[in-house]
Amino acid sequence: MNEIPSIAVGIPLSEPKRKLLGKLLRGEIAQNATDKRAITRRSPGTRVPLSLAQEQIWSVIESNPIAPPLYNESITIHKKGAMDVSTLERSFAEIIRRHEAWRTTFQVVDGRKSQIVQEASDQISLPFVDLRKLPKAEREREAARVATEEAKRPFDLRCGPLVRPTLVRLEDEEYRLFLTMHQLIVDGISVFRILPSELVMLYESFVVGGPSPLPELPVQFGDFACWQRQWFSDALLNKQLDYWRSHLSGHLPVLEWPKGTSRPAAQTLRGAIYPKLISRKVAEAIRVRSRGEGVTLFNTLLAGFATLLYSYTEQDDIIIGTLTPSGREHPEVQGLLGYFLNPLPLRFRLQDDPKFRDLLWQVREVTSAAVANDDVPFHYLAKELPEPDPSRNPFFQVVLSLAPELPELGAGWNQTFMDVESGGARWDLYLEFNDRPNGIIVRAQYNPDIFSLATIEKALGDLEVILEAATCNPARRISELRTN
Repeated sequence: MNEIPSIAVGIPLSEPKRKLLGKLLRGEIAQNATDKRAITRRSPGTRVPLSLAQEQIWSVIESNPIAPPLYNESITIHKKGAMDVSTLERSFAEIIRRHEAWRTTFQVVDGRKSQIVQEASDQISLPFVDLRKLPKAEREREAARVATEEAKRPFDLRCGPLVRPTLVRLEDEEYRLFLTMHQLIVDGISVFRILPSELVMLYESFVVGGPSPLPELPVQFGDFACWQRQWFSDALLNKQLDYWRSHLSGHLPVLEWPKGTSRPAAQTLRGAIYPKLISRKVAEAIRVRSRGEGVTLFNTLLAGFATLLYSYTEQDDIIIGTLTPSGREHPEVQGLLGYFLNPLPLRFRLQDDPKFRDLLWQVREVTSAAVANDDVPFHYLAKELPEPDPSRNPFFQVVLSLAPELPELGAGWNQTFMDVESGGARWDLYLEFNDRPNGIIVRAQYNPDIFSLATIEKALGDLEVILEAATCNPARRISELRTN
């Protein structure tokens, strides 16, 4: 993978470079990939392997056969106004036709894990639930029940399909399309940007009798998986592993939560979701401070979270996970539905009680170096651990990510995320931030066998307090930002 622009420690980025780095981290634009040959279509009849990231998910599923649905992802697309259901079905069928990933199943063929691309269907009938006969007070509750039931139902990876849509009608002109998908075929870019944009563009064109406005895709996800397997080499692996061995050298810290939390002897992988809105005022202060310090919004949120963990645990060596869009840097795959994420451990040294401004710059440097070495799959790194702890995930137990910027969908259309629970959770605590005009939405997915809801509510409240104080005066040391 090409290195992102080098950054001298302690020197703020210019505004254009700050925005560029932010987009690179979210996978929204391509890096210069001139040292890698272009991704092209595979030959007909070629066996399609799993991508390295998909292999990682498969290995977790195999290791936890009785766990809750860890990788069921949900999105809700809202429509206010008239809806032509047959046109929506035609639009959804066209998306399935366009993207092989969404008609793929997974099997072991001749001893090798493989992707099996199914034929596209000309027509798709969306399961439809009309709630208008219910009293208005019961409709929301019933819609949530229908969506949650689907989100908690496991997928059959061998038979598929790995996408389950359900269209719910709440009013004469109010609809919700609930989609449950397996993460083997989606990532944040897929569900935040590509899917909603394509679905609305197709619908708005088809409903007036127009053709598809979307160009054919240059490659498919299976082409990327074949290319990745050919390109990935021991030389690259060893070069990037050298970085990770250095970054993770010595005694690895284990996050120890304060009293009031407990950890089962083995991971239960259960999950619940709690959302919070960081106020418009505080969100704007975070954005302004990020620009002033020459860092990304992601950097500032991550520094605030590291400060919260330091405040809670008094540990000065902390590892926080994030999800990097590894593979999305190639222009050929920018418009593909598929899974391109790789978990990365980000290690922060807080021994000198740094000023928040210095922590911001450390976060920026650590993140930049990690992204430059994110071709190494996470499960390759996990093999470096001498003895894994069955009660914890390798390297880190908490994860933070920033959702991609949402596209403008047009009048009457909207989308929401992580508002339906699957009952599973990969990590102890996962925070997903979503920057919106009315503030910053943070959704916490947490393990209720470790944290109570009250603990999570307090943690998110404390995080907002820390971010507000730190952005008002980044020269304060992080020990001065304690909330307890």
